[in-house]
Amino acid sequence: SQRLEMKAQVADAFITKFQLTPDEMNLLRGTKDEPITEDFFKALGRVKQIHDDVKILLRTNQQRAGLEIMEQMALLQETSYERLYRWTQNECRTLTQESCDISPVLAQAMEALQDRPVLYKYTLDEFGTARRSAVVRGFIDALTRGGLGGTPRPIEMHSHDPLRYVGDMLAWLHQATASEKEHLEAMLKLVTIQGSVEENIQEVVGHITEGVCRPLKVRIEQVIVAEPGAVLLYKISNLLKFYHHTISGIVGNSAATLLTTIEEMHLLSKKIFFNSLSLHASKLMDKVELPPPDLGPSSALNQTLNLLREVLASHDSSVVPLDARQADFVQVLSCVLDPLLQMCTMSASNLGTADMATFMVNSLYMMKTTLALFEFTDKRLEMLQFQIEAHLDTLINEQASYVLTRAGLSYIYNSVQQHKPEQGPLSNLPSMDSMSLKVAMAQFDRYLSAPDSLLMSQLNFLLSATVKEQIIKQSTELVCRAYTELYAAVMDPSNEYKDPETILHRSPHQVQALLS
Repeated sequence: SQRLEMKAQVADAFITKFQLTPDEMNLLRGTKDEPITEDFFKALGRVKQIHDDVKILLRTNQQRAGLEIMEQMALLQETSYERLYRWTQNECRTLTQESCDISPVLAQAMEALQDRPVLYKYTLDEFGTARRSAVVRGFIDALTRGGLGGTPRPIEMHSHDPLRYVGDMLAWLHQATASEKEHLEAMLKLVTIQGSVEENIQEVVGHITEGVCRPLKVRIEQVIVAEPGAVLLYKISNLLKFYHHTISGIVGNSAATLLTTIEEMHLLSKKIFFNSLSLHASKLMDKVELPPPDLGPSSALNQTLNLLREVLASHDSSVVPLDARQADFVQVLSCVLDPLLQMCTMSASNLGTADMATFMVNSLYMMKTTLALFEFTDKRLEMLQFQIEAHLDTLINEQASYVLTRAGLSYIYNSVQQHKPEQGPLSNLPSMDSMSLKVAMAQFDRYLSAPDSLLMSQLNFLLSATVKEQIIKQSTELVCRAYTELYAAVMDPSNEYKDPETILHRSPHQVQALLS
């Protein structure tokens, strides 16, 4: 009796360890419509466990029982995986709503299916196809029907405002891409295959977002080709660049087709933007207007600088990485400023020296004040400053010679400069005798009493007060230098002036003090 009881216990233990209960068998074989539950995965785990444990029997003299059990479990496993795959596939097909909830059971099913790579791959494809059609439908609805109850309003309602229209479409896609990535992460959170989960997510997100590329591209192309103006094109170009950067930050380069589409549209808008700028610049050169009577900047210059200001302001507020912005800046500036400078030079070509210098200083000053407000313009500002200084030198010389001529010193100063010792004493030259010098000095004294009375009219047209002061100061220095040379010549005994102090009764220092 004891021996039989012992055998019975061994047989029970054997059956418990190497066989499934009828309930577990039913769970694994279940009918087609029965849902999969937690218990199914427990039973599947048992099958795997038995399959592994049976290997012990193969090492003993119970090999026949071991092989039979192994075969039975292998068949049962295949049946279970087949059933699990069918159920998962059906689950994925139902996920076609815009918002989809990933059930915990679906995550467990994906964890179980990772042992069968082919079924796992097919399930992911099924999920991708279902979500792709959901995203495309959601995008078209957002464009044409808007949200539930009409809020938010359909995106196409704003197609008259290109920037908002493009921005809304990209924002919707950005959100959808992020959501799809989250859905996949929830679905594959229990999968443990090393390194391939991220790859799977990238691949499926790429497939899901590919569907919206065509409707997006058609709409953005329409906006760009309608040429809404340089400033808007530039803003749209920056917006596309920003979303390209942001979306690739979320999904890496997985949504390759979507990112390529956005990049293509960015390059197209940039190309048409630069075409628009070049066209504007070539129009400037077509009809060069004469400078206005007040020698201020021409209307074409003001219009172009306003355009440049708007472009650069939108550039400053853009969210594109710094190095990309700097490259754009250089291109924008050379596209606009070079033709502008050319136009100003052509426009001023028929003016007199002082008029031309004044007009150029005013135009360059306007360009400089426009650029000074923005980053990355230092090189250009330096170049403009050099050009301004060259024209300032002209104005300083013109103002000095204007004063010398009006104050009666021009001829005398030239005679002093050209005088050579072999010509004999200076006082013997025509119009250089003491009497003539005294008459000239009386005229020069009148200038010293009111230096501001001798200003070229052009100086009053200068837009910058600082520039005007600089010209007056430096031209006055030139006048003082001329007087110093004249004083030295008259006081020089070899020039034979009698009582030179009566001719020039002010020293150069006194003249300098009066003028400063």
